[in-house]
Amino acid sequence: MTDPAPPAIEVLNLHRNFGRLKAVDGVSFEITPGNVVGFVGANGAGKTTTMRILATLDYPTRGTLKIGGIDIVQYPSKVRSKIGWMPDSFGTYNHMTVVEYLDFFARALGFAGQERADRIADVMNFTDLDSLSDRLINTLSKGMSQRLCLGRALIHDPDVLVLDEPAAGLDPKARVELKHLIRILAEDGKTVLISSHILSELSEMCDSLLFINKGKIIHQGSAESLKQDDSGVTIIKVEIHGDTEKLSEWAQMSPNLKLKETLKNGARIEVDSVDSEVISDVLRRMINDGLSVIEFHREERKLEDAFIDILGEIEAKESTSPTPSPDKQ
Repeated sequence: MTDPAPPAIEVLNLHRNFGRLKAVDGVSFEITPGNVVGFVGANGAGKTTTMRILATLDYPTRGTLKIGGIDIVQYPSKVRSKIGWMPDSFGTYNHMTVVEYLDFFARALGFAGQERADRIADVMNFTDLDSLSDRLINTLSKGMSQRLCLGRALIHDPDVLVLDEPAAGLDPKARVELKHLIRILAEDGKTVLISSHILSELSEMCDSLLFINKGKIIHQGSAESLKQDDSGVTIIKVEIHGDTEKLSEWAQMSPNLKLKETLKNGARIEVDSVDSEVISDVLRRMINDGLSVIEFHREERKLEDAFIDILGEIEAKESTSPTPSPDKQ
C-alpha cells in the first residue's frame, strides 16, 4: 500500500514579524494537488508576505512550510524547482525581446540546447506569445506583460504556482484569457494559489477561498458555501413593466416583506423566509395584485458581502471580549 501524496502546499503556524509588526500571525492551511485556491484580503493583511515566504523569497519568524512535502527553509533549492512565482510586479529588461527574456531565464534555470528551445517554445505557445517573440518588452501591453510573466514562471514546468494579483490592471479580454489559462493549468494537475481583490473573479476559477485579515486566516471554504446566507431571509430582485413606485408601495404594505432598495425598473425585496413555497407565493401575489412582473429571481449573496460580514463578526467579538488586566498581559 502506497503512502498518500503530501499536500501540494502545507503551512503550519506561520509567523512573520517585522520589528513589532506582526505581518503574519499564526497562519495554517493545506492545499491538495491540482486545486486552485484564491487568497483574499485587504492590503496589508498578510497575503503577499505569506506568498513571498512560500516562494523562498523571505524567511518565516517561525512556523513550518512545505511544498510537496519538502521543507521550504531547510531545502529552498529543491522547493524552487517545484514552484513558479508570479509577483504583482516584475522587473524586465526593456531592450530585450520576449524570446530573449524567456531564453535568459531558461538559461538561468539550467536548461541548454534543444531542451531549452523546446521549453521556450512550449511556454510561448501556451501563453499565446508566438506572434510577439520579437517584440521589445517595453512595447507590450499590460495583458501581454502578464502573459510573459506567467510564461517565465512556467519555464521549468513547476508543480505549484503562486500568483500574486496576476489580473491587476488587466482589461476584460485579458482577464478572461488569464482565467482560461489558469483552469487549463489546474486540469493539467498543477496547484495554484492566486490572490486578487476581485472576489467574483476568484469564485469563477477557484475551487476554494482563503480569507486573511490582520495576518490571520479567518475563513477557508468554497465560494458556494460563502454564497449561502444563513440569516433566514431571501433577497428577491424584481423588475416590472410600468410604474416602479407601485412595486415599492406594494412591498411596503405586504406582510413578511421589506423593501431593501429601489431600482431603475424595479426593486430588491427581502422575504423573511428561505422556503421556496413562501417565495413562489410572493410572485403569485404580485401577479394577482396587477403588477406586470418581467423578472423575478433570488439574489445570491455576494462574496464581497460575505467577506464584510465575516470581518464584522470578528470585530464584534473583539469589541465584546474582556480586556486583559495589566498583570496578565
